[in-house]
Amino acid sequence: MSHTIHHLRKLRLQRSELAVPGSNPDMIRKAADCAADYIFLDIEDAVAPPDKERARKNIIEALDQIDWRARGKTISVRINGLDTHYMYRDVVDVMEQAGDRLDTILVPKVGVPADLYMVEAMVSQIETAKGFKSRVGLEALIETALGMANVEAIAAYGGRLEALHFGVADYAASLKARTVNIGGLNPDYPGDQWHAALSRMTVACRAYGLRAIDGPFGDFSDPDGYTAAARRAAALGIEGKWAIHPSQIELANTVFSPPEREVTRARRIIEVLKEAEEQGRGAAALDGKMIDAASERMARNVLVMHEAIERSAPSRIRAPN
Repeated sequence: MSHTIHHLRKLRLQRSELAVPGSNPDMIRKAADCAADYIFLDIEDAVAPPDKERARKNIIEALDQIDWRARGKTISVRINGLDTHYMYRDVVDVMEQAGDRLDTILVPKVGVPADLYMVEAMVSQIETAKGFKSRVGLEALIETALGMANVEAIAAYGGRLEALHFGVADYAASLKARTVNIGGLNPDYPGDQWHAALSRMTVACRAYGLRAIDGPFGDFSDPDGYTAAARRAAALGIEGKWAIHPSQIELANTVFSPPEREVTRARRIIEVLKEAEEQGRGAAALDGKMIDAASERMARNVLVMHEAIERSAPSRIRAPN
């Protein structure tokens, strides 16, 4: 093991992340009682330009009126891109009026680490000026060729950064990929055309202690396709996926929750290795297979996720305003 180790910066349960347009107050209210771990209220792509200002106000009202944390939700806001004139007002208004009730800001189309520095500088100044005691985290959307070319540097940024998300639709557009399908398989490609990008982003996340989150699957009438995409992401080490429709929430929660058989085996691995250590052995056999210290590290990953899910369960009971 290298002497340089970046531990996980922030543990948050993020199996399912529901995208909610800030222009739709009814959807925002319904989101408060859904089963998603994570909610992001959107001012960016899901909101048309004439509705940006109203969406921003709706989001501030929702942060003020709904106790998202009491409902077991992590609450985030996706601001507009740094290349727009909406972004600065998104940060200033949301942070000044509701920054103490916000968990993270999702920054879209991050291309270089300096993009995060700009947002972080604004957030830090507002928190200090307002005397907020809580600290808002940042999450970055990797959804352009520039962002993927710099993904390791972005992951290494530090500061408030907690997670990277893969934005497949804008990424496809940035690459000029021959597809109009959001997140699904392309029959003209022999395999999963997003595998390399997802894998690279996930490696960058794990190298620098970030959570890795997969983005949207556009066809919400295809639960099997969504589940298959989520399973491919989970196999790479990604710990959650967006839901653009409520029907996708439970699919994500199921895929990214360790099944009971995995939890049972993880506990057994740790028990057997402890017994082996007491006998002076570094490896052991379990069910006809060799296990060692690496097996224990994999087992503990399973148990950390399982325990986070168990801790979150009581808070998912609906809480009054």
